[in-house]
Amino acid sequence: MRRRSAFLAVASVFALFFTIPATASAAEGEFTYRYYDEHEEIQIGTLVDPPSGECIEIPEIADWDVDAFRPRNDTDSTAVVFTDDDCASESFFSLRPNGGRGSDRLLLRSVLFS
Repeated sequence: MRRRSAFLAVASVFALFFTIPATASAAEGEFTYRYYDEHEEIQIGTLVDPPSGECIEIPEIADWDVDAFRPRNDTDSTAVVFTDDDCASESFFSLRPNGGRGSDRLLLRSVLFS
């Protein structure tokens, strides 16, 4: 069963890459998320017009052992969020364009836009 999950995860990522239009270079709009800063206060991070087809590590938490949470996708592209830094984990979740969102329980460390 684990092999099937791993295969589906990898196949989904490849399918996402192949559906990216050749002329698109960025998802238009904002992708927001929350994270805890060094004082354990909740902060809001934003990616504005993020590049398409490129794995983006959440910059505010890149050097920490914490995760971002509660993502909201207000871009015009599908966002796939991952629990690891390089968009390769078996744990991922897709957020639809123009308002797709996740709860506080949806943790992420990297994101990929179609």
